[in-house]
Amino acid sequence: MSAVAMTKASVGEAEAARWARQFEGKPAEEVLEWAVARFAPRLVMTSSFGPEGIVLIDKLARIAPQTPVIFLDTGFHFAETLAVKEQVRARYDLNLIEARAALTVAEQDARFGAQLHARRPDECCRLRKVEPLRGALAGYDGWLSALRRDQSPTRARIAKLEWNAKHGLVKLNPLADWTRAQVWEYLVRHQLPYNRLQDAGYASIGCQPCTRPVAQGAPERSGRWAGQGKVECGIHL
Repeated sequence: MSAVAMTKASVGEAEAARWARQFEGKPAEEVLEWAVARFAPRLVMTSSFGPEGIVLIDKLARIAPQTPVIFLDTGFHFAETLAVKEQVRARYDLNLIEARAALTVAEQDARFGAQLHARRPDECCRLRKVEPLRGALAGYDGWLSALRRDQSPTRARIAKLEWNAKHGLVKLNPLADWTRAQVWEYLVRHQLPYNRLQDAGYASIGCQPCTRPVAQGAPERSGRWAGQGKVECGIHL
């Protein structure tokens, strides 16, 4: 069966597991080249324009520059996040898809009360991230993400290629075995833009109300939903 003719029905968990063994230890470029050959034009990337996402966009731009990139516009992003998004969009002429929740922030406040993120953070993430992503991924067979194993214990066991049962597609993490140091070495060497909040101690940046800077040497995602016993929004894990 050709790559173009391949459908979701022809791929499953067992096949993805075989591919995962094949690509473990392979460089990110090889994973990307295979993904483009196998899934395009039904291949998409998601990014919140963190440093590793920008690295992956740079690598993907050298192979398949018109691959669509989904950005979940939650309505709560820092101005610095929106600024670097536009920098990267202009630099690579990104085929950017900006996915939004069914409710505006004002409509959500009217229905659920103000500051839902503080009272029921999982529900806020579901409304503003999880459900919009579900709609945005519909119709794709391959999903590229810039997750890394060293970001948090919840991500320590991710494979470079996985079957994502929630969305019924293959998810690829080409930078799974990269370290934070490798990401920043690449950013500096290639003079790539990055979110300037990183310079102020924001090691991982999400929505403004739920993101704090972290102390030097603290876990990378410890500034996300601080004090709420939560380190994932639900779109990945």
